[in-house]
Amino acid sequence: MRLAVTQHGQGAPVVLLHGLFGRGRNLAALQTALAGRFHVLAPDLRNHGASPHAPGMDYATLARDLAETLDALAIPRAALVGHSMGGKVAMRFALDHPGRVARLAVLDIAPIAYTSTLGRFATAMQALPLTPGLTRRAADAALTQAVPDAATRAFLLQNFQPGPQPAWTLGLDHIAAAMPDLMAWQPSPPYTGPTLFIAGGRSDYIDATGHEAIHVQFPTASITEIPQAGHWLHIDQPAALLAALNAFLEG
Repeated sequence: MRLAVTQHGQGAPVVLLHGLFGRGRNLAALQTALAGRFHVLAPDLRNHGASPHAPGMDYATLARDLAETLDALAIPRAALVGHSMGGKVAMRFALDHPGRVARLAVLDIAPIAYTSTLGRFATAMQALPLTPGLTRRAADAALTQAVPDAATRAFLLQNFQPGPQPAWTLGLDHIAAAMPDLMAWQPSPPYTGPTLFIAGGRSDYIDATGHEAIHVQFPTASITEIPQAGHWLHIDQPAALLAALNAFLEG
């Protein structure tokens, strides 16, 4: 599958990979900041954004989509920066195609299986009656009970298209069916290229188990922490994240 991609800047290629229920433009500020030094690509992963919808979202499949997209763009090798689900895609790509990865940066996710309640978001979105003329405000109100946090609802509703025929731009049915694969992780022989894991100090996504798994799967990896950031490092502490990435990508 060839993915939809936005591209900015010139220089060595850097690929930014977004998280679940997101899209490439969620990382637009980071893309713009890095584009002064690099050719920065921000794809929409399958079933997200402007990319095609299709069943199958295990990480080997998502990594293969990325490989096919880079082939189509004549990019044989790139640095990868992935957040959350996108971090797992980046890790899988590095493990499956080590010669194609110049550097690997993983943002607040570890190479482990997770127990998560994220599936309830897909269920709530699927249950929303897409009646003609449904507005974003009405959709937000309808999701309030299932998704109490306003910021989370706003994030999910970036994928809502209001109008006479309202719709979700996500491949929701495919995502819901793939939740077990998206939470899982299949270990592989290690990747030994330059690797950086950046954790949010207020996030619990990389715990002691995660640290152990990182050192097994990525034995050359460095792990750093941004103290005042949660899981959304690029939103909570964009300057600190950019500084860490610039130092790593230029190293």
